[in-house]
Amino acid sequence: TYHQLAEYYNVAVIPARPYKPKDKSKAEVGVQIVERWIMARLRKQTFYSLAHLNQEIAKLLDVMNNKVMKQYQQSRKQLFEMVDKSALKPLPEKPYHYTQIKTVRVHIDYHVEIEKHYYSVPYQWVKKQLRAHITN
Repeated sequence: TYHQLAEYYNVAVIPARPYKPKDKSKAEVGVQIVERWIMARLRKQTFYSLAHLNQEIAKLLDVMNNKVMKQYQQSRKQLFEMVDKSALKPLPEKPYHYTQIKTVRVHIDYHVEIEKHYYSVPYQWVKKQLRAHITN
């Protein structure tokens, strides 16, 4: 299912190795920056709606992304515009639909059971294992 999602969006999934924090240090630093710049500043405020919280997050995110970084002498937004934006592709027109994949065995009566429902299959597949792709 995860592979199907990656193929649908035309991306490569390269997971970090377990227990190897250096594999994902850039991502961890990104999380730390957001925690310090956004979450820490909002922690003592009370929000009564998700919309209001999102407004405040958007404001702080805009400030964070426009702040010039010492190391690069540019802001995150400038670097994004210069390096990443041109490589982005549009999202597919239709949204991805989750598909559960389950291994099933064809019974002697030419049926497979999926979530307490029985589906008939060609008789040549009796006693064989199949992969069922289950969607809404």
